[in-house]
Amino acid sequence: MNIGITVYPSFGGSGIVGSELGKELAARGHTVHFIASAVPSRGLQLSERIRFHEVEMMSYPLFEHQPYTLALATKMATVARSENLDLLHVHYAIPHSISAILARESIKQRRYLPVITTLHGTDITLVGSDRSYLPITRYAISESDGVTAVSRFLKEATIQMFDYDEIEVIPNFICAEAYSRHEDSPIHRQFAPNGEKLLTHVSNFRPVKRPLDCVEIFARVLNKGIKARLLMVGDGPERSATQHRAEKLGIAAHCSFVGKQGQINDYLGISDVLLLPSEQESFGLVALEAMACEVPVVASRVGGIPEVVTDGETGFLSEIGNVEKMSEDAARILSDDDLRREMGGRARKSAIARYSTELVIPKYIEFYERVLQRSQSERNSAANGNNF
Repeated sequence: MNIGITVYPSFGGSGIVGSELGKELAARGHTVHFIASAVPSRGLQLSERIRFHEVEMMSYPLFEHQPYTLALATKMATVARSENLDLLHVHYAIPHSISAILARESIKQRRYLPVITTLHGTDITLVGSDRSYLPITRYAISESDGVTAVSRFLKEATIQMFDYDEIEVIPNFICAEAYSRHEDSPIHRQFAPNGEKLLTHVSNFRPVKRPLDCVEIFARVLNKGIKARLLMVGDGPERSATQHRAEKLGIAAHCSFVGKQGQINDYLGISDVLLLPSEQESFGLVALEAMACEVPVVASRVGGIPEVVTDGETGFLSEIGNVEKMSEDAARILSDDDLRREMGGRARKSAIARYSTELVIPKYIEFYERVLQRSQSERNSAANGNNF
């Protein structure tokens, strides 16, 4: 197949999933065309089967803001014609589905270009926080030729929000070979020079990720007499407040803020516990990545996280904001090497058994084929109806 994929070229979960999906599809013989404002993250290597088409923004005095949605739609239509795309697969309903639907409509006199939308969560929470987006988001979902969601939780949330249930659950995934535990590495020696245990948090440091809770949890772990360090990976609006809180608590010397990192396995692979105290997570991709590195997860019992992390087996779950329990859970793991190894081993087995690329990528391919077949059947029926 010849597939167009659009993602936000960022370090967020959807950009990672879209990039990795493209690589996996290319490895299976398909040709993937990324259509975005920049090359997606995670070190995407362009090749004959992985191509990139940059969305060029027009500068015009009339526009206060650059019309990205229209520019993206124009580029999608152009690439669809020049590269003879079979379908467009967009990640996020707003604005990517709208652009894809515009592109589909603009070229439908020549050929029909099916649009598949994958919901990652912000699509739904955006509407939850601002109802003015509900009509356009409902339109984007209902007008897509196929819709997938990354968790059962997100499917149910979409049904409740939009009264639309034609949604296929295809979860996020990991390539088992890309993740491993490697304590004996220069990075480990850099951040734990005296054999300290490492608690790690990875996010875009938005308020919804509650990075401040990580500092509160860590301070309580230190107060229990555990020799540990906190590794904060990522960047965003809450970073400065989080660093300030660490200073106020007198633990800044035990914290390392390393910013955005392309090779996340380098940091998860040296960790002893992943902290994920979010108040919203449609799936929790970083939890899956940590589990693949044999790292137990201490997280909030929210959204799709319980589908990934089994409480008491591959990590511990708590109510949102319960930093006391989260610190107790983290301390329990850090103070018992046998427990950490047992939970880490179960975590990796669970990640591979349920979310490996060998299981998930074929689900996407089968879904593509189903959508293409249905679209062709509908077009044939319409053509036959016009003959009478």
